[in-house]
Amino acid sequence: MAENKQRMLAGDWYIADDPELRADTERRIELCEAFNAAARATPAARRKILEELLGSVGEGVAIRAPFHCDYGSFITIGPRTFINFGAVFLDAAPITIGADVQIGPNVQLLTPSHELDTERRRAGWEKADPVTIGDNVWLGGGVIVCPGVTIGADTVVGAGSVVTKDLPSGVLAVGNPARVIRALARGGGAAEGEEGEAAEPGG
Repeated sequence: MAENKQRMLAGDWYIADDPELRADTERRIELCEAFNAAARATPAARRKILEELLGSVGEGVAIRAPFHCDYGSFITIGPRTFINFGAVFLDAAPITIGADVQIGPNVQLLTPSHELDTERRRAGWEKADPVTIGDNVWLGGGVIVCPGVTIGADTVVGAGSVVTKDLPSGVLAVGNPARVIRALARGGGAAEGEEGEAAEPGG
């Protein structure tokens, strides 16, 4: 493994315009194009492409095309997770998605950051921090999850929210930046003392 890829995976600053990383990108382009063109293929054929593209795909995972990623090989998806149309997962660092996760349309999971220093940014330096989505999380349509963020199990993030910091388990968070507005009851009911309500997050 060449130096820039090693630095990328270690969370250090690296140059993305590297022959080894370009080769990994070409592999991703080919497999993403195959998956996104296979809407009428059998589920088994589509899963075979995903298994080649992604690092790990649990049983019962469903991803609606189009789906886009940086490399694919650094993405792990747990069983029974559903990912709606237009997902963008930039996996220059690991993206780990748990079991039974619901991901709305046009959700972005972003691991890369660029330099604030103008000269280093122009030179192409960047770094990446992992994104982790816990079991049974629901991300509403258009949610953006920023580098280094972990979202705890059973949490719901409202549509259009931008998650810039870690979220604990079992909460509802909305806004830009996303803020926790209340705790959620376990088991799918309303929080103690509240009546049930229609799903808010969208997607």
